[in-house]
Amino acid sequence: QVQLVESGGGLVQAGGSLRLSCAASDTTLGYYMAWFRQAPGKEREFVARLSWAGGIGTTRASVKGRFTISRDDDKNTVYLQMNSLTPEDTAVYYCAMTKRPWATTVGEYDYWGQGTQVTVSS
Repeated sequence: QVQLVESGGGLVQAGGSLRLSCAASDTTLGYYMAWFRQAPGKEREFVARLSWAGGIGTTRASVKGRFTISRDDDKNTVYLQMNSLTPEDTAVYYCAMTKRPWATTVGEYDYWGQGTQVTVSS
């Protein structure tokens, strides 16, 4: 059972940046890594995903150009660089792993972290 631990969340003013990290307890090779988020009262939604070996990444439209997903398989870690943050980005951010290609829904991911809170003040 792979365990995922997120870090890097916090409180930031609108326009600021944060970098989230997610460390896996086992190898990430062969897995697609992703970030999801869940705002209060809303469903968990896909944010970004990346195949192994730094392949093709996918991001949701609302964060495109602001958020960048990357990974370091030597460190079993995936990152989410978030720039130009807005209050609408406030949520708990989760990382997840799957071997299913092109997965963008919650049910397609097998392993989840506990989440890290990101709060953006206006």
